[in-house]
Amino acid sequence: MQPHNPQGYRIGQAAALSGTSAATIRFYEAQSLLRPGKTSSNSYRFYSDSDVHQLRFIRLCRAMDMTLDEVRTLLALDLRNKVDCNTARVTLDEHLCHVRQRLKELKTLEKDLLALRNRCDGQDANCHIIEALHQQAEQLPADKPAGRSARPGL
Repeated sequence: MQPHNPQGYRIGQAAALSGTSAATIRFYEAQSLLRPGKTSSNSYRFYSDSDVHQLRFIRLCRAMDMTLDEVRTLLALDLRNKVDCNTARVTLDEHLCHVRQRLKELKTLEKDLLALRNRCDGQDANCHIIEALHQQAEQLPADKPAGRSARPGL
């Protein structure tokens, strides 16, 4: 349980209580996921217990690999509103589809990496892993990025 501070927490304290960093808090403010902390007369930002909870909520969603847009959608919902419950379910269903697609991609990647690893046992004069990587690099089209597919909002 976190301590209660009616005056609020300075950014470093809010970061420590939420398990984030001050830079992350500023980033979430810039992304409109968190209202900027109230500024005192000496220009310190102060964050409420509610803000700390919201930071923890965001951290949890991000740990589940949700995009910033997905987090923003969930933050905007009211847990007492039935319509919002449906929106939350749709958001999670869409995220589950992405996770399932990513799992397929990761299984394919695992298979490819194992095949690559099996090309070399370290006994030959040349490393066949490095040879294969160079061959694959030469075959990459210049107009398409290699590697993971980027998700908007991550």
